[in-house]
Formats: sequence, structure tokens, C-alpha cells
Amino acid sequence: MKVKVLGPGCAKCKALYGEAAKAIASLGLEAELEKVEKLEEIMAYRIMATPALVIDGEVKSAGRLPSATEITTWLSAAGAKQ
Repeated sequence: MKVKVLGPGCAKCKALYGEAAKAIASLGLEAELEKVEKLEEIMAYRIMATPALVIDGEVKSAGRLPSATEITTWLSAAGAKQ
């Protein structure tokens, strides 16, 4: 599973990265967590605001900091598909 946090490095982007890392660890998932800060790469996902969370190529949230429960739910669903 590939998980990406899109954002220029703002406080919310860093918080989302931390929450995603915690959720992956708590679920015991094998996932590659990546921080994407290059504007060209962020624009490829066609989002209008950051931070954004992308799981296996699908944008799950953009422009807000999702709750830990939301992140865990999305990761669990993606893990079940594999």
C-alpha cells in the first residue's frame, strides 16, 4: 500500500503525516508513507487545497486535517482490498 501526504510542509501537513504514520503503525499495515512537497507532483492529483491524503492513488481528503478515526477507517478499507 502506498500512502502519500501532499503539502508544502505547513503545520497541518506535518500533523497529517504524523497521524497517518500512527494509524499505519496501530493497524500493523505494511505501507509506504511518503511526503510529497513538490508543487508539480501535488498538482498532478488535481486538488485545490492542502494538506491532502492519498491512499493507493485515490485522494481521500484535501484541504483539511481528517480525524484519526477517518484515517484509520480509510487505511483499514485499503488494507482489506489487498
